[in-house]
Amino acid sequence: MRLLLVEDDVMVASGIKLGLANAGYAVDWVGSGERAEEVLRTEVFDAAIIDIGLPHMDGLELTRRLRRPEMASHHTPVLILTARDALHDRVQGLDLGADDYMIKPFELPELLARLRALLRRSQAATSAVLSFGPIELDTANRRASAQRNGTAVPLELGPREWTVMEYLLINAPKPASKEKLLQALTGWDKEITPNAVEVYISRLRGKLEPYGVALRSIRGFGYRLELRPADGE
Repeated sequence: MRLLLVEDDVMVASGIKLGLANAGYAVDWVGSGERAEEVLRTEVFDAAIIDIGLPHMDGLELTRRLRRPEMASHHTPVLILTARDALHDRVQGLDLGADDYMIKPFELPELLARLRALLRRSQAATSAVLSFGPIELDTANRRASAQRNGTAVPLELGPREWTVMEYLLINAPKPASKEKLLQALTGWDKEITPNAVEVYISRLRGKLEPYGVALRSIRGFGYRLELRPADGE
């Protein structure tokens, strides 16, 4: 999942970005509302985390502008961060288009939980569990498993393998585009090459094939999950 973090405090932003990256998210960070508006006009994110107390254009105004139809990310879920605990500020933020808010200081596990809830709602998921055939991803508890002979067998997925698997399951049975997968893995991180998607797809193939799930390459587009007879059947 690709996230945009809008926070002018470098220390706070660094801590949040590190925590989110460790949880498997690709995080792009900007330090002002003006820069965020430029980015959101042309780029699409799975969610935005916006601090209210930004200089010049504050987070409330940014949220209002983000919801304009001409913005590429106008449907992006927004989680507002605020040091203001007044009811008026919280209500105003929600009325302007925010989906949730957190009051500083906060604990990272709660931020991650609220973010997962936002993403589930934006994907129209009715459950915290994504599944395809025998494969299940429990997004609330960050557990992956596969059913074999009526028993759930844990699947060990690294953070980026989890990101790719989550996108594949959200799109299944339709294919997921390679470009979208790359954005979810990297954001603006140029240290990761386009070949990274193929690396994680290859790793996932090895973990899914014993359970009768294949990862088919769609030429010129991306990848799709398909069911096939498990080994030995």
